[in-house]
Amino acid sequence: MLLSIILLPLAIAAATFTILLGKRCWAAGETKPRLIAILLGAVTNFFDTLGIGSFAPTMAWMRLQRLVPDRLIPSTMVAGHSLPVLMQSAIFLAMLGVQVDPPLLVCSIIAMVIGGQIGAPLARHAPIRAVQAMVAVALIIAAGFYIAANLGLTPHAQPSPHSSSYQLMVAVALHLLLGILLNFGVGNYAPTLLVFSLIGIDPKLAFPVMSSACAYCIITSGIRVLREDGLDLRMISGIAIGGVPAVLLAALVVKAMPVTVLRWLVVAVVLYASAMLWNSVLRGPRFDRTAGRETG
Repeated sequence: MLLSIILLPLAIAAATFTILLGKRCWAAGETKPRLIAILLGAVTNFFDTLGIGSFAPTMAWMRLQRLVPDRLIPSTMVAGHSLPVLMQSAIFLAMLGVQVDPPLLVCSIIAMVIGGQIGAPLARHAPIRAVQAMVAVALIIAAGFYIAANLGLTPHAQPSPHSSSYQLMVAVALHLLLGILLNFGVGNYAPTLLVFSLIGIDPKLAFPVMSSACAYCIITSGIRVLREDGLDLRMISGIAIGGVPAVLLAALVVKAMPVTVLRWLVVAVVLYASAMLWNSVLRGPRFDRTAGRETG
């Protein structure tokens, strides 16, 4: 019953998002998704479903290839990854949702949605250098989590079948913060996995909790983002089109896959991209005389 209550609004939100994205693309004459976006969405969401994460690799590749201006990287990721994350949520809830303590799942979802709404105006009005700095920090944090996972440094506390009041409060505070940071491009799977392990919640339950909380937060943020001006709609639609089937493939066909080597490659890429962003932050934004605006 709980799964139906959680999944039904997601299905309605997914339909709303798809219709809104289609209308925006049609009205703007951007109905042909970019091939690089389709490939990016497919690769990042495939490995996100296996537990690597999609935000850090997406940020790194967008930055390295200069696919969109730095200030638009977070909003492009939020909108582009909305539908794939919803697909992940449905799959993980169907596979593991019955094992999750209902108060933990529901409170985490509510907290992250509230955090997402708090963080939205902060990210929208932040100066370009602040956004660049936040993205650079997010990449460093992600690299740290990848390194810890590869070196076996992730803690493993004894899991308990039901969440205590302490665990519930920690989970709510964590997801409130992660909802705010999502607007700046900070992913939530690695922090959720780490904190759950530290406070004694079964780490494998991080998948359904992470994907469900993120799905509600990202789809509400994604619908809001689609109303903004200046977006590269071909990038957003491409990431979505490539990501959805990739999630299905990873979750339903490829059950397990060694990802340690890939994590090390991601570490190298995200650290390089972070260094490039810090370079931009320290040098300051350049002024584009043609466009009449500051760029990264």
